[in-house]
Amino acid sequence: MSPDILIALVTFCVVSTVTPGPNNMMLLSSGATFGFRRTIPHMLGISIGCAIMVLLLGFGLSGVIARVPWLYTVLHIASAGYLLYLSWRIATSTGVGAGASRGRPLSFLDAAAFQWVNPKAWAMTLGATTGFARPEHLTADILIVALVLVALGLPCIALWAGGGTMVRQLLTRPGALRTFNIGMALLLVASLVPGLIELAGPA
Repeated sequence: MSPDILIALVTFCVVSTVTPGPNNMMLLSSGATFGFRRTIPHMLGISIGCAIMVLLLGFGLSGVIARVPWLYTVLHIASAGYLLYLSWRIATSTGVGAGASRGRPLSFLDAAAFQWVNPKAWAMTLGATTGFARPEHLTADILIVALVLVALGLPCIALWAGGGTMVRQLLTRPGALRTFNIGMALLLVASLVPGLIELAGPA
């Protein structure tokens, strides 16, 4: 991979992972509710889950989706349902510190599996594999894309969990935390809108 393409890939990965989306809204809420340390498995699940998606899409799954386009529609519908469920979980999370121990943040496996119904993760990984992997160097390029995505994506998403931790002390009152989590849940629901508009197609 040439230096110019690598720089473009780095820019793509940073912008894709640091900008708002379902993962980052959930990390912000998790950092505020459970703290940074308990959110680490969630962050690792996102990074490794996206890297696995890059590998599988790069080595053939994208071709299956191209041949079976209705599969993409099914994934959109599944993602909408799961995101609504996660929004409800965020909105009903209560307590900072001792209260948070009654609930739990997303586990590593939960977060990794979530990427398969996350519209932004699909857009990011498909964009990375089709935009930066050259057919004549497919294996090497796909591996580079996956490594860069993990190496740069993890610190980028950690900023969101850290941001949630920073406002954690402001949310010690149950009412403040409840308001914050409801706001995060509404933002997560709002992140569904672009994908649903795309799914509906032109009127």
